[in-house]
Amino acid sequence: MYIKGKVKRDRVTKNLTKRLSAGDIALISHTDLDEVAALSLVEKEVACIINTNETISGKYPNRGPEALMKHNIPIFEVDGLEKVEAIEENDLLEIRDNIIYCNGEEITECTYLTNEKIQALLGVAFENVETELDAFIENTLEYAKKEKGLVTGSIKIPDVKTDFNGRHVLVVVRGQDYKRDLITVKHYIDEIKPLLVGVDGGGDALLEFGYTPDIVIGDMDSVSDKCLTTAKEVIVHAFKDGRAPGYERVKDLGIEPIIYPSPGTSEDIALLLAYEKNADLIVALGTHTNMIDFLEKGRPGMASTFLTRLKVGDKLVDARGVNKLYGGEFEPKYLVSIVLAALIPIIVLTLINPVTRSFIKLIKIRLRLLLQI
Repeated sequence: MYIKGKVKRDRVTKNLTKRLSAGDIALISHTDLDEVAALSLVEKEVACIINTNETISGKYPNRGPEALMKHNIPIFEVDGLEKVEAIEENDLLEIRDNIIYCNGEEITECTYLTNEKIQALLGVAFENVETELDAFIENTLEYAKKEKGLVTGSIKIPDVKTDFNGRHVLVVVRGQDYKRDLITVKHYIDEIKPLLVGVDGGGDALLEFGYTPDIVIGDMDSVSDKCLTTAKEVIVHAFKDGRAPGYERVKDLGIEPIIYPSPGTSEDIALLLAYEKNADLIVALGTHTNMIDFLEKGRPGMASTFLTRLKVGDKLVDARGVNKLYGGEFEPKYLVSIVLAALIPIIVLTLINPVTRSFIKLIKIRLRLLLQI
């Protein structure tokens, strides 16, 4: 296999994707490459991935490698970051026979992850799921006790300008299949016009589909400046002690954000905000709801999400995967049915009209004379 292209490198994959162009080689350092990160690389149409960590460690069956293979993007692994230290941003890389060349000079060997190897590694990971699930449940229960204040009212919900009262609220997270789900609920958005809440990169997802977020809420680590300056209101998720790493970034854009100190994830506090502000219905799209989702996010449990959904469940509709319920593809038989349905009343009205009936009788008489019946 021979691949050639300019290299872009970053230890944080979501930061790297902002700089990638079609045909680039992405040099990452990402253990257990998750699906969302993989799909962001697919969108950039990279030539290949070089990973200095284990793309599949076997800890759990992460979905990123299969997403890349599905789109014919090769994955190469290098044993250790130190072996590619000489490679700089925008250097010209070549991969020939599992050897990496930088600006014409040989750098190091790499390993190509074939589909067979990926499936074998995932097989090991699936065998480890039960062990991982056991630890995941223990962590969830342990942290549930510590984070129960999230839903018992001991953590203050901030005042916001946006009026949630009696409104539908769509909370968008950039999770699995979020784009296809957004396409599926587009008619709902256009007809009902719910309040639109983007959780970090979920705000950019709304912008991409032509919608302006009413609120962007999150750590501010994966949302664009354009989205922050376009959104009607910005809420920075802070630690319980008030520290908010994303605050300075928002302030530097000339925006005065609201600070929301709380444990749990940003998507959890987005749901709680809508609930406590008396939303009529909360529709969650792209949210993280299962063990694999949370392990891919690097979280050992899902205490806050478990507690949050216990509280908001009576108002919550989970739209994740809604695109699989109904494809919405138009078929010719639908057009035939519509035409026939439209013709029936026309035929009936025509037959009962006196003028039409007289005309039909004249035609019958004329035919009889012609045919001498």
